[in-house]
Amino acid sequence: MIERHLAKLRARGQVSAEEEQAIRSAVSETREYAADQIVVPAFQDQDHSTLLLDGFMCRFKDMRNGQRQITELHVPGDFVDLHSFTLKYLDHEILALTPCRAAFVPHQNLQRITDDFPRLTRLYWFGTNLDGAIHREWEVSLGRRSARARLATLFSELQIRLGIVGLADDTGYDLPLTQSDVGECLGLTNVHVNRTLRELREDGLMEFQSGRVTVLDRPGLWRAGEFDPRYLYLQQRTR
Repeated sequence: MIERHLAKLRARGQVSAEEEQAIRSAVSETREYAADQIVVPAFQDQDHSTLLLDGFMCRFKDMRNGQRQITELHVPGDFVDLHSFTLKYLDHEILALTPCRAAFVPHQNLQRITDDFPRLTRLYWFGTNLDGAIHREWEVSLGRRSARARLATLFSELQIRLGIVGLADDTGYDLPLTQSDVGECLGLTNVHVNRTLRELREDGLMEFQSGRVTVLDRPGLWRAGEFDPRYLYLQQRTR
């Protein structure tokens, strides 16, 4: 059930059999969500954190004019709101972009992990720091990158993050999102996203059609986005 989550943890550090059992035991239930269903509402006290098992979720904020800004995409294996363990509520909402399956981990069980498994606790602390690194990279895209570079960076990032959990390879990955979803990640209109995707396809870098990203020239795509994967901290940590 949590194999992708374990793969994400083990990409950065060791997880012992005892620690794995502690994670499995911490799950209280699983729940399914329909596409466009709110998973975690803003400003409501939370007594659990949500671990995404299947599907895609996002963090977002709505504007008064009806526009939505997605601030991070979550892939299978991610805790979508681990920070609610310490914050107790979120200042944004979590949405299921596609049909999703998720596991609930009560905060009292996370507290038990914190007390009994300090190395595992550091891995989870790392996870919240990684969210911050991803947010910073997205901020650079929104503030300074061209539309072409924004798209190239996002699709490059997702190829790595999905690859860690076995959902992407060198040729590409499934991404059942709309161009509107992509635009809400990058602050672009549908027309701008469509035009820029066409440019990337005509330049032989990538294609995004029918929910599938096909990477045609990975080094070229990285150059187009000035993409540097070091912000994803892929090194194995021994401590």
